[in-house]
Amino acid sequence: MDQGRVVEAFRLEARQLTRAMAEVSTAEWRLPTRCAPWKVSDLLAHVRVVIAWLPDMLAAPAPTRAEVSAVEYYRPDSRFAPDTNAARIALAQDHAAEQLSGAALVDDFNVTWQQVDRLCRAEPEGRVVRTRHGDPMLLSEFLLTRVVEVAVHGLDLADALGREPWLTSQAADVVQGLLLGPDGTATLEKLGWGQLRFLRKATGREPITRDEASDVDRLGIRWLTLG
Repeated sequence: MDQGRVVEAFRLEARQLTRAMAEVSTAEWRLPTRCAPWKVSDLLAHVRVVIAWLPDMLAAPAPTRAEVSAVEYYRPDSRFAPDTNAARIALAQDHAAEQLSGAALVDDFNVTWQQVDRLCRAEPEGRVVRTRHGDPMLLSEFLLTRVVEVAVHGLDLADALGREPWLTSQAADVVQGLLLGPDGTATLEKLGWGQLRFLRKATGREPITRDEASDVDRLGIRWLTLG
């Protein structure tokens, strides 16, 4: 996927998340989310943590070539094992606990994503990075997985807060492209789903009926392992 397009989708979605979270009240930070055991504050901290890997990745020597795509990044291996998930949960909770207030957490997220945005915009097309799991990936492909994090967990946060989704069209389009490929719009027409409904179902945010599952199988759609 075009690196500039992914960087722009990341910037717009992260900015939208910052704006939405700046309006969260003190009590709302303690609300539960569907990503148990995380509260609203923990979930925003998680999104901050997973994008904060990028500066060190960009500062490290670049691998000679990319070997893993964004789709392959989501393969069901040790990164989704119980101990890895437990560490992921604790890391987010610890980061949230370190912040003095919800406003401080929003400010920290804002500073982090803007730094990542600046660094990514300075990189040439075709830049290769190595993830913390050891995957050599194009920066565009890894950043696409970060758009997934910001966009999908943005849906989780909106639901927890009782807000209308703030998902940007740019982020929705690149995540749809990841999940369905270049013919995604035609596939959605065959399913009879709107884009937001599809993204909710594809990421486990909305249940799928037996008939819908049959349609998904018939069209050859394979969901990714998203944890």
